Amino acid sequence: MSMATDMQVRISLPGKTLFSGAARQVNGVAENGGFGILPNHVDFVTAIVPSVLLVTQADGLERIIGVDGGMLVKKGHSVEIVVQRGVEAPDLVSLDAAVAGFWDAMEDEERVARAALSRLEADMVRRFAGLRA
Repeated sequence: MSMATDMQVRISLPGKTLFSGAARQVNGVAENGGFGILPNHVDFVTAIVPSVLLVTQADGLERIIGVDGGMLVKKGHSVEIVVQRGVEAPDLVSLDAAVAGFWDAMEDEERVARAALSRLEADMVRRFAGLRA
């Protein structure tokens, strides 16, 4: 493997890409602790816990991304990160507010989904009861 000064990083959510581009460094938290990846790091796979990912782009800008767990695969000069939920912010204070808003919206969506599921279950029970009669 040749020595490189940057690597290609892609952070994907179900249905969309949160970040894709060249990076000098990726920092995050795995199940066994914090880690940092540089372009010539050894290949590996790890599970990411709910935490903050810090991606230092090739131009030196830092991307701050809050994630809700996922998987990271480092192979060659490529880093693929797949997470269930994620949100990006310009700084940690903004990230805290963005994550809080994101979770509030998720709770509302989950509440609506649970209510719809309850209605479906009740309708199914009524239909089965009607079959007995």
